Amino acid sequence: MECNHCIEQRNCIKRVPIFSSLNPDEMTEVARITTPKAHEKGDMIYMAGDQGGKMFVLHTGKVKIFRLTASGKEQVIRVVGPGEFFGELSLFSRLPLTDYAQAIEPSKMCVVEGVKLKELMTKYTSIAFKVMEELSKRLEAAEAQIEAISANTVEQRIAKALLSLSEGKHEVHLPMSKGDFASSLGMSQETLSRKLTQFADQGLIKLSGSRRILLLDRERLKEI
Repeated sequence: MECNHCIEQRNCIKRVPIFSSLNPDEMTEVARITTPKAHEKGDMIYMAGDQGGKMFVLHTGKVKIFRLTASGKEQVIRVVGPGEFFGELSLFSRLPLTDYAQAIEPSKMCVVEGVKLKELMTKYTSIAFKVMEELSKRLEAAEAQIEAISANTVEQRIAKALLSLSEGKHEVHLPMSKGDFASSLGMSQETLSRKLTQFADQGLIKLSGSRRILLLDRERLKEI
């Protein structure tokens, strides 16, 4: 009979795109090199300066990946949701980690040992190609984020982010706190709150609760 640990770990990793091409036996093999880990909201999963060598696969909850500027302010890089992974860059470098990972909700994850994962990448090249594909997407997203912050006004950054998060709908549920959302856009929470209020006064949006935003005029938002 298959152990409960293997079943739980396989359920975790099968949701991850980089393992999607593996058959059940191969997924069980991956599950054997993982360790379950749970974190409460606010827990630091790792910090800049720590030695890496592990990949974290999120099963439930949300994790914030961020860096600290020279002045000590947070710069949110991304928020990781169920089925996504993080910490993978440390698998290919011996340098200490340069970012921070913090649970922003109670979270459960699988921790995959880097050395053993690289052995499986050699055995199953599809995993290696999937990792490379995901890293390419993240690099593209990071470059787009840098461009947006440097080339767009505060209003444009907010409008573009709301439209992107809405996925064509007329409602946005922020996947993070407004403070983290502001940080990801390269601005203070005070600036974000002031601009959202201005958008509401102009009839572009309606604020509903701390994270729910209704888009009342998508066309005008696109024109900003």
